Amino acid sequence: MDAATVKNLLEQHLPDCEFQVQGEGSNYDIIAVGSVFEGLRPVKKQQLVYGALSEEIASGAIHAVNIRTLTPAEWQAEA
Repeated sequence: MDAATVKNLLEQHLPDCEFQVQGEGSNYDIIAVGSVFEGLRPVKKQQLVYGALSEEIASGAIHAVNIRTLTPAEWQAEA
């Protein structure tokens, strides 16, 4: 599995979000930006992203994931 494949999976499950994915093999760093995260607690935000990758995590294709979730406003504030 590669970063482009992980990004594609995320985009299929959360089409209204933008993703930056880095990593290789089975370890990835993911930044997810979308209005879908507004008003959600941090754990719920991460659960949305993990849900998109659940089959790959269960199969062992993805072993470790570092996730940052941001709303568009939070993303702009960091820029």
